[in-house]
Amino acid sequence: MAPQKLGQHFLADRGWRRKILETLSVAENDIWIEIGAGHGEMTELLAESGARVYAIETDTKLAEKLREKSRARDNVEIVEADILTVDFMKLTQERFHIYGNLPYYITSPILRRLFDSTADIASIHIVIQLEVAVRIVAPPGRRDYGYLSTLCQFFAKPEIVFKIPPGAFAPPPRVTSALVHMSLPGQRATLGIRDELQFFEFLQRCFAQKRKTLRNNLRELFSDEQIAAALTSCGLTPDARAEQLNLKQFAALYAAIAEE
Repeated sequence: MAPQKLGQHFLADRGWRRKILETLSVAENDIWIEIGAGHGEMTELLAESGARVYAIETDTKLAEKLREKSRARDNVEIVEADILTVDFMKLTQERFHIYGNLPYYITSPILRRLFDSTADIASIHIVIQLEVAVRIVAPPGRRDYGYLSTLCQFFAKPEIVFKIPPGAFAPPPRVTSALVHMSLPGQRATLGIRDELQFFEFLQRCFAQKRKTLRNNLRELFSDEQIAAALTSCGLTPDARAEQLNLKQFAALYAAIAEE
């Protein structure tokens, strides 16, 4: 087992790898892009299912070993690259599925990168820290509901499939992990947002300090009069907080105050 690099915890337990594979519904001739292929723990199983696999690994030594290991397979291509800079459509011109065992420290940037390509992605399946998974799927009103929840649910319908114990990995992390499936699309198509970048900046501001009300968080961008009028027009109370709103309500508030 190669030493841990880049925050990687390799899925060493074959039983857990098989359990994950069973949830992926991999079909022959599907196209799968694997993030953080490591030693090929899941690459081999995906390839055995008959899928075309593009295994992305940023570590040069691991990528070299993967090439040697998969040399006999014509349905596997090893891509030595940083997932944050990969041009997916240069790998394949067809829609593809994503599987990844994501380094914990870079989960959010990777998700944002994937959401830039949702038109080309059929589904996303990721192994991540359980704490982050809970935040991703949290509904309004829950303590874990925040900006990451709204971002992921804007683009996809996320669900936690099952938890994975530390002992399934080498080296074992200090936290429990989870397999998260994201089916696409999410609520994006129903919200009618014209400027998505500006909308996400608005959401970030709404959640800037969760203990504060929307009025307090939005005061750096809008006047008290604008905020009060927008809250009233959306049927929200003056003391409404971001964690209470669903995406449809955020979209309505954004339209009332930022697109007026």
